[in-house]
Amino acid sequence: MSTVHPMSPAEFTAALRGLSHRYWGSHPFHQRMHAGELTEHELKLWAANRWYYQCVLPRKDAAVISNCPIPEIRRIWLDRIVYHDGAVEGEGGAERWLRLCAAVGLDRAEVLDERHVAPGVRFAVDAYVTFARTKPWIEAIASGLTEMFAGHLMQQRVADVLANYSWISRADLAYFTNRIDKVSGEGKDTLDIVVRHCVTREQQEKAVAALSFKCDVLWSMLDAIERAAAKE
Repeated sequence: MSTVHPMSPAEFTAALRGLSHRYWGSHPFHQRMHAGELTEHELKLWAANRWYYQCVLPRKDAAVISNCPIPEIRRIWLDRIVYHDGAVEGEGGAERWLRLCAAVGLDRAEVLDERHVAPGVRFAVDAYVTFARTKPWIEAIASGLTEMFAGHLMQQRVADVLANYSWISRADLAYFTNRIDKVSGEGKDTLDIVVRHCVTREQQEKAVAALSFKCDVLWSMLDAIERAAAKE
């Protein structure tokens, strides 16, 4: 019986990076955003629905920590929760996203009560949290490797939004400008962890599948937002 050997670190990394075309940067809704073609209503729906994703990220990261037996990695991952929730109230990535919501014309109450969240977005995001809670910790971490694809997209988004939506200022885009450098470092750290701890072919293939699942989650979110915008 033949043995399936593990991929080399370079081959494994290439398999993960090979999913970049599945990242939501190439979704038609994002393409329209960057081209300046979204209406104010569509921008509002996007920001309000994306909020639901942003606000559950700390819970997803807490699930990773609760399932991970390695103190070193738990300490690294704890920083992600603080980054999004803030060290104190009024700080953090979630608060910066709320500032963007205000810039596109949403009031804080209508974002926080989730009245605009499309069922498809809620389903996809909840599935992502469930994945992190129920799968092995290394697969949950691997699912977050979309970070590898995010830095360039965020840089382009800042430039294109400022060029095409005059009512949005650079200060309103603090979530993205603050996140660009952070996500690049996190992506490298996450890749190092996944490559180091996925040592069998089965583990490697499950890590690739986890990243594929996350790409599906993000793509499904934009599909649902696009459908919701078309109905109104």
